[in-house]
Amino acid sequence: MILSFDDQLVSAQALAQSVGQPHATVLCHDFPDGETRLRLPPQLPPKVAFFCGLQRPNARLVQLMLAAAGARELGADHITLVCPYLPYMRQDMAFVPGEVVSQRHLGHWLADRFDAVVTVDPHLHRVASLDQVLPGRTGVALTAAELLGSHVAGQLPQALLMAPDEEAGQWVRAAAQATGLDHAVCFKRRHGDHDVDVYLPDRDVIGRAVVLLDDVASTGRTLAAAASGALAAGAASVDVAVTHALFIGNALATVHGAGVRHVWSTDCVTHSTNVVSVVPMLAQALRGLQA
Repeated sequence: MILSFDDQLVSAQALAQSVGQPHATVLCHDFPDGETRLRLPPQLPPKVAFFCGLQRPNARLVQLMLAAAGARELGADHITLVCPYLPYMRQDMAFVPGEVVSQRHLGHWLADRFDAVVTVDPHLHRVASLDQVLPGRTGVALTAAELLGSHVAGQLPQALLMAPDEEAGQWVRAAAQATGLDHAVCFKRRHGDHDVDVYLPDRDVIGRAVVLLDDVASTGRTLAAAASGALAAGAASVDVAVTHALFIGNALATVHGAGVRHVWSTDCVTHSTNVVSVVPMLAQALRGLQA
């Protein structure tokens, strides 16, 4: 059975249909003091999968962990988390003394509740695989790079794929390898959450259609800085392709204000820019785990 919260109903139902399993909604009632009462189906099958993106992590994590514990009590003995957007992966070390290594602790929490976790383009850099984040459990890290690359190639066959920073280089290289598109990687220096400098690679962009490809768009400042630089260097156009379209606050307006023409994203996070679905990819991974 596929379980989900009601704000992610469309994708969860599509996943359930793809794998040929029933779907049920976790019912939530929010009390005035901020606590939530959860209700699951009273009898669950041995194998259950929660579909739950964590793009609003601090509120949703408590609900998810309580729901998973409840599912064990109601008959589930193997629980998979299908989490298209997995947060807290950036903080994989203490950069200054006293910092909490969020990735490690979230991984332990999830491993305590779930037998397997499936996600898309987690922000992993200093660990080799998602398995390392989930001690003793199975981690499946899929990538939407090829899907986004194929969409870009269909729209702009001669596009130059460009990573707005070094961390996005892994996804740009994967997309370029799958499609044969040319690619390049920018260099970024971050001064704060909303203050970044982006330096273009040593590559002639004059007259070219540039597509910035990244795993996540949050404040939009990195994409905006890269777009402004590419247009100033003579690019004919700049578009954006991202896996996780968070676009906090006025981020999308910031990106378009920098001269970006089109923004394309996957449905890992529901957004008006969604053009590519990851549901078939998630369904294939889930079938593999349940075989």
